[in-house]
Amino acid sequence: MDKNRCSWCLKDELYMNYHDNVWGIPVRDDTKLFEYINLEGAQAGLSWYSILKRIGGYRHAFAQWDAHKIIRFTEKDKARLMQDSGIIRNRLKIEAVIQNARCFLKIKESLGFSDYLWDFVDGEPI
Repeated sequence: MDKNRCSWCLKDELYMNYHDNVWGIPVRDDTKLFEYINLEGAQAGLSWYSILKRIGGYRHAFAQWDAHKIIRFTEKDKARLMQDSGIIRNRLKIEAVIQNARCFLKIKESLGFSDYLWDFVDGEPI
């Protein structure tokens, strides 16, 4: 059976996989939401495809999105990331992930990250 897909995803298997398995599917997992927010930040000014093909690189570079590890990244780690071709090598975007990790942990400790985000839509998918 053929899937009903949006026209924007038909040009590539990577896009089709994203369309079928990620796009528009509500998520409540804190770590997955943290990943998505950071990937969206990395995408700023670029095509989404440029991020899709680097998702594995981002997971590796940012400790599988373990915020406790990310907040301990040093200047040496930042320099390493600036050389990592598996991610977008932009110092401000790398710094943003580290700052996001700090904020993520604060929110997670007090409210839960998923609950915090879903509260913006009254706790339910729109």
